[in-house]
Amino acid sequence: MVLLHIAALLLLAGLNRGEDFPFKDPTLPWEKRLDDLVDRLTLEEMVLQMSRGGTKTNGPAPPIERLGIGPYNWDTECLHGDAFAPGWATAFPQSLGLAASFSPELIHHVANATATEVRAKHNHFVSLGFYGDHSGLSCFSPVLNIMRHPLWGRNQETYGEDPFLTSQLAVAFVTGLQGDHPRYVKASAGCKHFDVHGGPENIPVSRLQFNAKVAEHDWRMTFLPQFEACVRAGTFSFMCSYNRINGIPACANKKLLTDILRKEWGFNGYVVSDEGAVELIMVAHLYTHSFLETAIVSVNAGCNLELSYDMRKNVFTHIPEAVAKGNITLEMIKDRVRPLFLTRMRLGEFDPPAMNPYSALGLQDIQTEAHRQLALDAAIQSFVLLKNIHGTLPLKAKEIFGKKLVVVGPFADNPAILFGDYAPAPEPQYISTPRSGLATISAHVNFAAGCAFPKCDHYSLAEVKSAVEGADIVVVCLGTGVDLEMEANDRKDLALPGHQLQLLQDAVALADGRPVILLLFNACPLDISWAKSHDGVGAILACSFPAQATGLAIAKVLVGAEGASLAGRLPATWPAGMHQVPPIENYTMAGRTYRYYGDEAPLYPFGYGLSLTTFRYSDLVTGTDVVPVCGNLSISVVVENVGTRDSDEVVQLYLRWGNASVPVPRWQLVGFRRVAVPAGGAVKVPFQLSYQQRAVWSGQWLVEPGSFTLFAGGQQPFQETRAPSNILQADFTVAGSARGTRQC
Repeated sequence: MVLLHIAALLLLAGLNRGEDFPFKDPTLPWEKRLDDLVDRLTLEEMVLQMSRGGTKTNGPAPPIERLGIGPYNWDTECLHGDAFAPGWATAFPQSLGLAASFSPELIHHVANATATEVRAKHNHFVSLGFYGDHSGLSCFSPVLNIMRHPLWGRNQETYGEDPFLTSQLAVAFVTGLQGDHPRYVKASAGCKHFDVHGGPENIPVSRLQFNAKVAEHDWRMTFLPQFEACVRAGTFSFMCSYNRINGIPACANKKLLTDILRKEWGFNGYVVSDEGAVELIMVAHLYTHSFLETAIVSVNAGCNLELSYDMRKNVFTHIPEAVAKGNITLEMIKDRVRPLFLTRMRLGEFDPPAMNPYSALGLQDIQTEAHRQLALDAAIQSFVLLKNIHGTLPLKAKEIFGKKLVVVGPFADNPAILFGDYAPAPEPQYISTPRSGLATISAHVNFAAGCAFPKCDHYSLAEVKSAVEGADIVVVCLGTGVDLEMEANDRKDLALPGHQLQLLQDAVALADGRPVILLLFNACPLDISWAKSHDGVGAILACSFPAQATGLAIAKVLVGAEGASLAGRLPATWPAGMHQVPPIENYTMAGRTYRYYGDEAPLYPFGYGLSLTTFRYSDLVTGTDVVPVCGNLSISVVVENVGTRDSDEVVQLYLRWGNASVPVPRWQLVGFRRVAVPAGGAVKVPFQLSYQQRAVWSGQWLVEPGSFTLFAGGQQPFQETRAPSNILQADFTVAGSARGTRQC
């Protein structure tokens, strides 16, 4: 049926075989079209296509008028919506908040909606002849770096600290963004930052010259798996990172870009440099001595496209000299430019618009009601309930309307700081703050910032006192924001910024026993040990950066509105204090993330989150007690809602190795499902544990015999801070002899 549909469109378009250049003939296979196009290009034309990857004067890739090829801009950001492109766009929660949903389905929908708006804007821009920054269809998203350190400024862009969770969400994002059309890609994905990139940004040294020294075991077990998953998902590109890896800059690293990415994983797309990363090979890392030498090492290592710092005479413009001297072959240049044009072909650039359904998207498809509802749903699913005592939540909707609410803190009514980095700009009418959101559930809402900005270096107790006195319910809004954590800006410690803790303590004292709800807007973990332990704080909600629907989402979850269940779970560990925070420049995984954490309990563990109901687990069943070394294992568990409220639950499955031959995690997340469980109901949740998930790195991926334990529940096993639900465990044995996974 697909072929018949394409044939019909060809007839409608009035196309005939052989018309125009063969690379524009949609009846030919992709490879033949690429052969024709690339063979027609001069060296100078290919070099300009490889040199113009990005911003300002470094983009767009220029037209090739003699072939009827137009300009193309590669620099598009799609992290949680269409960021930076001219015009409005729907803003979804920041990535770390999306990860807290533990819902690949949600991430898939968000990415697909983002792609719709990227494509709609692109079509409009092309109609105007505009090819400036952020006008293209090739996204520098998702970010798949591991949140291995709590102070890294870019934690908000990640999907948390676990490689398996990140892998599953990466696949969801890539497939959602690129769409499900059999021929065309809605917008192309680009997985970054490749690789071993997780801080520092600026403390204690600059990311631009940092050398990440990583053991092969940690590299394979922690920093590479999610990127391999991105290849399997069909991404069109990777972005090589600023840092060196064991002394070799990522964008000049043949082991990374060719041996692992292309030869081992079979990637056939393109590698684009982070902005300026190719220049920094020489300028910051001092790895080369000239732009000519830099071009040679980068192109030969596997880099296809240079995104430079607003330069016209950038590194890749020296490629012709390298070819003339025999340092780069002409065939290598053809190989490097080939996936650039394959991407543009798959996006539909060289086919008649009538063949591509995405060509019909326009400005009417941006900020639609469906997208705004998705932004609201995503915000609700991203919230993590950290504390709820004295029945503080849910508030009773019928009673609260007549009560006096006060919302205080720098995040209470400042829309600019609710989005996080790389955020789209929605129309102001679609943005709700905590203050405006609470006004939808109470007729009496007072407000006091206390601090004008998150740094909270100037604090007004009088302002807070005036607002809190006489209030029935106090909502305190604290956190960080991009002024304190973002790209190029690490956090110095875990403390609430400035006078924020004092603001909270004053609010609790002034409330004098009346309910106090703490809302947190942050990505890097915060030391909120006082709020956790103090009875005066009835509830704590970790909100991340929920973006445009912040206030409406908060209002719905606080009153427990239908469909607004609190089921987010932390995608990263929150340390109990700075004594649990290791040096950021040390890339060993020992003592880092829940997989290798020390003996002392964290403030909040990975996977933690409370619900407004109670769950009970039963019937953990494995298909067999003995599994062949290359065999898979079927597993199921039943989760029952024994409370009085319908709710989602995140069912988590962890694996513990019994006697591995190499160091392994304490336990590893190997499955998760976010499921809706009605009050009084039960759901049987199936999992499939593949042999690859049992594999360990020992010079190769190895599956070994031995004993293993599974833990199933709504959280990690053996945690001091835990949800009230139970955790089940089951043992199984793997029989046979050890072998590489490629032998299975």
